[in-house]
Amino acid sequence: MSEPKQKIELEYILRTSPTILYNRLSTPSGLSEWFADDVNVNGKIYTFVWDGSEQEAELMGKKDNKFIRFRWIEDEGEDCYFEFNINVDELTGDTALVVTDFAEEDEMEGSVSLWNQQIDQLKHGLGST
Repeated sequence: MSEPKQKIELEYILRTSPTILYNRLSTPSGLSEWFADDVNVNGKIYTFVWDGSEQEAELMGKKDNKFIRFRWIEDEGEDCYFEFNINVDELTGDTALVVTDFAEEDEMEGSVSLWNQQIDQLKHGLGST
């Protein structure tokens, strides 16, 4: 039996509106700009393509301009998911993207590094670097 996965929460400040950011997080065209090479959607199943290999995720829930949550289909259990939350600071007006993911203890550093690279791609696409 494998070790229980650890929760990762990462926060990034992006210079963009929640509406534009949500579009990049929730649509196949938006996700394929920064998260995967290609994204296909069939109902609640999103197929992400990287270098010719595919991974499927189920859309667990979403709220326009606030959050979207996916669960990798091959992962065990409902408690492991990845989620994008959009928070706007009322004082500064800054838009923050909070990424929640799960990884095994020995994969934590690699997962954080990968998210940092992915979010750099997202920032670049948004002109928010």
